[in-house]
Amino acid sequence: MDLALLRTFVTVHRAGSFTRAAALLGLSQPAVTSQIRTLERQLGRPLFLRQSRGVTPTTIGDELAHKAAPHLDALVEIAESGLDDDSSLRTLHLAGPPEFTAERALPALVGLTGEDGQHLALRVSFGNAEEALEGLSAGHHDLAISTTQPRGALLTATALCDEEHVLVAAPHWTKEISPGRLRGRGALALEHVPVVEVHESLPFISRYWASFFDSRTPAAGTVIVPDLRAVLACASAGAGLAVLPRYLCGSALERGDVVALHEPAVPPLRTYFLVVRTGTLAMPHIARAHEWLQRAAADWC
Repeated sequence: MDLALLRTFVTVHRAGSFTRAAALLGLSQPAVTSQIRTLERQLGRPLFLRQSRGVTPTTIGDELAHKAAPHLDALVEIAESGLDDDSSLRTLHLAGPPEFTAERALPALVGLTGEDGQHLALRVSFGNAEEALEGLSAGHHDLAISTTQPRGALLTATALCDEEHVLVAAPHWTKEISPGRLRGRGALALEHVPVVEVHESLPFISRYWASFFDSRTPAAGTVIVPDLRAVLACASAGAGLAVLPRYLCGSALERGDVVALHEPAVPPLRTYFLVVRTGTLAMPHIARAHEWLQRAAADWC
């Protein structure tokens, strides 16, 4: 069986589209289509179901990808890294949310870039879960950190850690919001407090309100800024209340820059996942980064 046909097949399987696969391979779409048809004729079975938006693998297609992809990735690894281990600097393309990636993931991975024989360079992209997973599926990234667990056989997700959320505000707001008042009136005690959020839809506030308060969420945010670190800075300056990950606001809580307005017995959690294209953990540089992040995450929980 022609390895070039298998490479094209695996790329289409991962990309979910002849068009995206063609772009990744540097081929025309008709060339990709022709190679897949040739492979299907050789096997005597259809490998993909054509749909209006891309393609879906058949059972035979999934089985072939599961068997072939790790071996093809290993061959690519050998071809790209060469036989001289001393010169084999590999690049890991990582995608994830800006705050978690900057505060957690990158410090954990820096050890792989040092002069300790690990031979790893890092290229990092920031984005939301949808952007990270789409880029991973298209082959733009090797590893993604996501708060969404992907479905289907194209991507494989491993739970990394849980993120605890805290309702915080600058200390002067506690003069108007006593714990007893908050317990008695719930979110009504917070109606007059401005809100700092990352998006007009108030994703963090809405999730927190749905978990603990039997009332509507605030109608709108007072300050909307698309970075949780900026949300913390605004909340610390007194702009209003915010819901933040504890890992991000823990030091500010210890210093007294912000205080927790609500201390539930069971805090709300959000799970992060490490996501790769199925089969690519056979590639050593991706496997090393995956392992280092899992090891580091044991101290984050």
